Amino acid sequence: MRRNIDPRHYSRVVVEGDKQAPARAMLRAVGFHDEDFGKPQIGVASTWGNVTPCNAHIGDLAREACSGVDAAGGKSVLFNTITVSDGISMGTPGMRYSLVSRELIADSIETVAGAAGFDGFVALGGCDKNMPGCAMAMARLNRPSVFVYGGTIRPGAQRRDIISVFEAVGAHAAGKLTGEGLLDIERTAIPGPGSCGGMYTANTMASAIEALGLSLPGSSAQDAVGEDKRVDCRRAGEAVVRLVREGLRPRDILTRRAFENAITVVIALGGSTNAVLHLLAIAHDAGVRLTLDDFTRIGRRVPVLADLKPSGRYLMSELVAIGGIQPLMKMLLQGGLLHPDCLTVTGRTMQQNLENIPMYMSGQDIVHPLAAPLKKDSHLVILYGNLAPEGAVAKITGKEGERFEGRARVFDGEERATSAILGGAVRAGDVVVIRGEGPRGGPGMREMLSPTSAITGRGLGDKVALITDGRFSGGSHGFVVGHIAPEAALGGPIGLVRSGDRITIDAVKREIRVELPVAELRRRRAAWRPSRPYAQTGVLAKYATLVGSASYGAVTEPIQPRRRTF
Repeated sequence: MRRNIDPRHYSRVVVEGDKQAPARAMLRAVGFHDEDFGKPQIGVASTWGNVTPCNAHIGDLAREACSGVDAAGGKSVLFNTITVSDGISMGTPGMRYSLVSRELIADSIETVAGAAGFDGFVALGGCDKNMPGCAMAMARLNRPSVFVYGGTIRPGAQRRDIISVFEAVGAHAAGKLTGEGLLDIERTAIPGPGSCGGMYTANTMASAIEALGLSLPGSSAQDAVGEDKRVDCRRAGEAVVRLVREGLRPRDILTRRAFENAITVVIALGGSTNAVLHLLAIAHDAGVRLTLDDFTRIGRRVPVLADLKPSGRYLMSELVAIGGIQPLMKMLLQGGLLHPDCLTVTGRTMQQNLENIPMYMSGQDIVHPLAAPLKKDSHLVILYGNLAPEGAVAKITGKEGERFEGRARVFDGEERATSAILGGAVRAGDVVVIRGEGPRGGPGMREMLSPTSAITGRGLGDKVALITDGRFSGGSHGFVVGHIAPEAALGGPIGLVRSGDRITIDAVKREIRVELPVAELRRRRAAWRPSRPYAQTGVLAKYATLVGSASYGAVTEPIQPRRRTF
């Protein structure tokens, strides 16, 4: 697996020889000295920004990674990429930029590292889209690299977090919470830096990336603030220098079996539906064939073990306190549910990394044993049917039931749906249909946290289903189905549904259907006309032109759809 290569395989082209004197002259101006030109150049990609608490501390962590690079004999070069905040933009037009930012982050890291000739790099992320964006860049560039998670936020007063605030909005609208109560929750839910505190998308993707082998053991389960995270960053910098010298690259690690390990860990943790979208995209950039049906195949044998929010009781910081995800991974390995021989950025296999990890202390009830799971199979259920010929992704923990049949309440866009829910227009037995929110139609596939939180806050979480060609925050829970493909903007069946139509969602049969004759669907399709695109210019218009189906990761590169016939 390892190669005998010049550790300065890329940078020497930039800094060696008389003709590269201009390049060296410019590098001297940013801190290079004579001896630095003979060292491996290691980029440190920081997603720091004060636009979100998830990333507000990452500038300091990036400098720790630089110190690790320099101590190990490399030359660190710090640069920034962007980040946006899902939690702040949620429910607004700004959320359209969220999934777009994943592509921009991957593109920008690839661009800087490729142009600068870095021999390797460290990528630090702390929010939902910059983490898969970092991993996608690692897969594309295939240069020795390590991902570092910025860490989870500590809980607010009374164990509150950002979802507490979203659900408080619904409770306030229903008259169950006073204005003073809502303000108190708003003021106390977010105590400082770090990613959202449950097993939402950030913690899910951090765990998935560690299970893939792209981050150091333990990186995904650490508080954002503390010495453990600072040490993790320094060790990551040191590790990349070693990986450069050994020639171990991301695509040596990102095998199909590694992706199966990541899916297994996501299921056991009860992780976010966004993991489906992001793992498909990372696999695409790594050249690994991964499909929706792989989630079904693996999900049949992997149980949900962790009792974590949003559907469970505990926060990520509480899982960190009992040992994080490594004892869980060891449990899965011992149960024959993980591939032991997958390489990781330590240069060792998954099994070797877990050999000396102690199991969870007795008496804890955050992670259940394999013999007594919370759910015997996956909560991530892939559905097909005449509403989703290319597939859809449901989050069914079992608490919502496994079947829902009801009358459609159709809304073109999230804002109309949220207004109707908060106004009391949605009632028990309804299937809320939110369309025009797909990758192309949104554009950007907004997350439906505001409407799902409003449903929960109004006490309808077990009485109403919600389906969409958009997607869900990892904080959403209830009977929810997203990623419906083809999306409405492409003439998908969800665009043909009318209020009053009967919709059936069956998690056991893995089916989602609108109860209409084939002839009626054909008649509606013949009359369908596309709506005017939301954006005519700028990045949203570019994205809408390039983006593909959610069932293939919503990547901005061509993929030939494969549809089922119903």
